Amino acid sequence: MKRYLTVTEAADYLNTSPRFIRRLIAERRIAFHHVGRHVRLATNDLEHFVQAGRVEPVTFRRYRRVSA
Repeated sequence: MKRYLTVTEAADYLNTSPRFIRRLIAERRIAFHHVGRHVRLATNDLEHFVQAGRVEPVTFRRYRRVSA
Protein backbone atom coordinates (compact mmCIF):
# COMPACT_ATOMS: atom_id res chain seq x y z
CA MET A 1 0.00 0.00 0.00
CA LYS A 2 1.31 3.43 -0.95
CA ARG A 3 1.68 6.06 1.70
CA TYR A 4 0.68 9.62 0.83
CA LEU A 5 2.04 12.67 2.62
CA THR A 6 0.92 16.26 2.95
CA VAL A 7 3.22 19.03 1.77
CA THR A 8 4.43 19.62 5.33
CA GLU A 9 5.02 15.90 5.92
CA ALA A 10 6.85 15.62 2.59
CA ALA A 11 9.06 18.55 3.60
CA ASP A 12 9.90 16.80 6.86
CA TYR A 13 10.54 13.55 4.97
CA LEU A 14 13.07 15.28 2.69
CA ASN A 15 14.37 17.54 5.46
CA THR A 16 13.46 20.68 3.48
CA SER A 17 10.97 23.49 3.80
CA PRO A 18 7.33 23.28 2.69
CA ARG A 19 8.05 26.21 0.38
CA PHE A 20 10.59 24.10 -1.54
CA ILE A 21 8.03 21.28 -1.93
CA ARG A 22 5.40 23.73 -3.16
CA ARG A 23 7.88 25.12 -5.69
CA LEU A 24 8.62 21.60 -6.97
CA ILE A 25 4.89 21.05 -7.38
CA ALA A 26 4.32 24.41 -9.12
CA GLU A 27 7.20 23.72 -11.53
CA ARG A 28 5.92 20.15 -12.09
CA ARG A 29 9.31 18.76 -11.12
CA ILE A 30 7.79 16.13 -8.82
CA ALA A 31 4.76 13.88 -9.19
CA PHE A 32 1.79 14.66 -6.96
CA HIS A 33 -1.87 13.77 -6.54
CA HIS A 34 -4.92 15.94 -6.06
CA VAL A 35 -7.37 14.58 -3.51
CA GLY A 36 -10.19 17.05 -3.81
CA ARG A 37 -8.56 20.39 -3.08
CA HIS A 38 -5.68 18.79 -1.22
CA VAL A 39 -2.27 17.89 -2.61
CA ARG A 40 -0.63 14.64 -1.60
CA LEU A 41 2.75 13.17 -2.48
CA ALA A 42 3.52 9.46 -2.54
CA THR A 43 6.62 8.39 -0.66
CA ASN A 44 7.66 6.36 -3.74
CA ASP A 45 7.57 9.54 -5.85
CA LEU A 46 9.70 11.36 -3.27
CA GLU A 47 12.25 8.54 -3.34
CA HIS A 48 12.35 8.61 -7.16
CA PHE A 49 12.92 12.38 -7.06
CA VAL A 50 15.83 11.96 -4.65
CA GLN A 51 17.37 9.14 -6.70
CA ALA A 52 17.07 11.19 -9.91
CA GLY A 53 19.29 13.82 -8.32
CA ARG A 54 21.96 11.35 -7.29
CA VAL A 55 25.48 12.18 -8.45
CA GLU A 56 28.06 9.43 -8.55
CA PRO A 57 31.44 10.13 -6.95
CA VAL A 58 34.42 10.76 -9.17
CA THR A 59 37.43 8.58 -8.58
CA PHE A 60 40.87 9.58 -9.71
CA ARG A 61 43.59 7.14 -10.48
CA ARG A 62 47.08 8.31 -9.77
CA TYR A 63 49.52 7.51 -12.49
CA ARG A 64 53.13 6.72 -11.73
CA ARG A 65 55.73 8.37 -13.84
CA VAL A 66 58.14 5.94 -15.32
CA SER A 67 61.63 7.37 -15.49
CA ALA A 68 63.67 6.41 -18.48
